Amino acid sequence: MIEFTGLRPILWTENLDETIGFYMHVLGFTLMARNDEWEWASLRKDEVHIMISQPNKHEKNHGIGFTGSFYFNVNHVDDLWEDLKTKADVCYEIETFEWGMREFAIYDNNGYILQFGEPVDNIGNTE
Repeated sequence: MIEFTGLRPILWTENLDETIGFYMHVLGFTLMARNDEWEWASLRKDEVHIMISQPNKHEKNHGIGFTGSFYFNVNHVDDLWEDLKTKADVCYEIETFEWGMREFAIYDNNGYILQFGEPVDNIGNTE
């Protein structure tokens, strides 16, 4: 049986250094690898892996572009909100939604929407 074992998005950027800096200094990611010739980098925070790249000649825009957001499941979402609300451009402030998630969203330096959420049932649990 075929099994999907992970998803590692590649975010396109015009400024590799600025984007690496945002993810490292604002969100606390670690730079795992970088290749300036390829204009590419790999970053990680806990179990989340992302890659940053400038588009190359094989990657053509088919007219759609990225139109969604990246949703991070986190613990201690209120603490993360307190840390990030003055460090990044806020898309929407922290709120508890009827579907049982407490979440907020910011924009990264490229304008990508980064959402952070925690199930309401987990908030206050110390496990």
